[in-house]
Amino acid sequence: MQTQQIAKKNTKETEPISSPIGFDHNKYLEEQTKFILERVKQAKDRLYLEFGGKIICDYHASRVLPGFSPDVKIQLLQKLKDKAEIILCIYAGDIERKKVRADFGITYDIDALRMIDELRERGLDLAGIVITRFANQPSATIFKNKLERRGIKVYTHPFTKGYPTSVDLIVSEEGYGANKYIKTSKPLVIVTGPGPGSGKLATCLSQLYHEHKKGLSAGYSKFETFPIWNLPLKHPVNIAYEAATVDLKDVNMVDPFHLEAYNKVTINYNRDIEAFPLLKRILQRIVAENAVYKSPTDMGVNRAGFGIFDDKVVQEAAKQEIIRRYFRYACEHVMGFTDKDSVERAALLVEEIGLKPEDRTVVLPARKAAQEAEVTNKTDIFCGAALQLHNRSIVTGKNSPLMHAASSVVLNAIKTLAEIPDKIHLLSPSTIGSIGKLKTIISNTKILSLNVEETLIALSISATTNPTAQLAMEKLKELKGCDMHLSHMPTPGDEAGLRKLGVHLTCDPIFSSNNLYLT
Repeated sequence: MQTQQIAKKNTKETEPISSPIGFDHNKYLEEQTKFILERVKQAKDRLYLEFGGKIICDYHASRVLPGFSPDVKIQLLQKLKDKAEIILCIYAGDIERKKVRADFGITYDIDALRMIDELRERGLDLAGIVITRFANQPSATIFKNKLERRGIKVYTHPFTKGYPTSVDLIVSEEGYGANKYIKTSKPLVIVTGPGPGSGKLATCLSQLYHEHKKGLSAGYSKFETFPIWNLPLKHPVNIAYEAATVDLKDVNMVDPFHLEAYNKVTINYNRDIEAFPLLKRILQRIVAENAVYKSPTDMGVNRAGFGIFDDKVVQEAAKQEIIRRYFRYACEHVMGFTDKDSVERAALLVEEIGLKPEDRTVVLPARKAAQEAEVTNKTDIFCGAALQLHNRSIVTGKNSPLMHAASSVVLNAIKTLAEIPDKIHLLSPSTIGSIGKLKTIISNTKILSLNVEETLIALSISATTNPTAQLAMEKLKELKGCDMHLSHMPTPGDEAGLRKLGVHLTCDPIFSSNNLYLT
């Protein structure tokens, strides 16, 4: 085990130090709730509120706005649950191509199931699931059947006829009228989905069309966290949004419609700005002229900027997120998930904030650990890992015939936190060897060293008879939110285990093995 101390000299290595906070979660929750209720009142009968971003576990926001709770949207909905119900949208094409939500490593359809369970557990009403742009795709049809056979109401909406060129056709019985009306009963309807492109806006507009045909006064608004409209265009938090969406080619811009209408500079992004003229024309056809917004910024319900109380802390957190995003796109590129343009755009954003990838504190120690592994290892693969604890100290690990580098650094980190001497083993070599032998017998694997998931299981078993292992295992929860870097891309078992620990992982775009198939 190696520990690099970079905290103050008088600070003990294991002394807990809380991460700096720059965002007032409670103030934001209060402001956002108040603003939404004002919009509900303006809409009179019903407000359709499109939820941009993740409704559950918004980890991007929590990383760039330290103090922001990942579940703030759910907390808000629980405060409003007597007035609100939810429509969940998912694009049929995302189901068909098995699009993955990166922070959980699960496909969008599985994430939709997870969201349904979460909403139910929290007592929130679900009006139904909408599969958008549905054209009887096989996987989407199976998903629909699965939900319906579990008693969940599912609606299917086809591609809207005439979109985006013919407003007359869009706002007609052949356009929005062809979509089945989703029955709702509360004054606030939240329209959300697993990710961008889920068809949330089209669902909102379709519902508005049907509501106004019924003679009801319904309105539309958008809950969007990023970009933050009252921060400067080049503020790191807004640049971090661009970094998170380079694959969508999102670019932040000054809202020209808001500037023209109010002579005030506000920040929005290209897709909303480009879509606004068409959206305005559609809304003019559906609702009264005086109820139509003058700018994309007007449509938003976004009070995040008012929750920032320490801009320096927030800027630093956002800069680190921009670097993290660069590493993610670099890895996705070598795996074939994204194009070279996305990587180059992410690299330019890192340069734009005056940093380089190595300015992520754990990068160089991880690479150094890999170099040391090359000197001491008897394997053909040399991997290193580094993890920064909340007290700012850095723990490193390297791979060996017994253990992956990621597994090594996790064990070294919890030993450091528990003040367990380096020479004391949490897992005996014989136990590790026995597990490796089992892997050989059961799965005929060629990789005998333990990945993180296997290491955590072995640790939990060892803790039943070893008090030292039990003490160390209790420290695992303190790894949540720690920065970590690998000199290589993790194996599936490493990735799954580290995701459960909640570390902020980055890695160099290098495969951990020359084998094309890892078991």
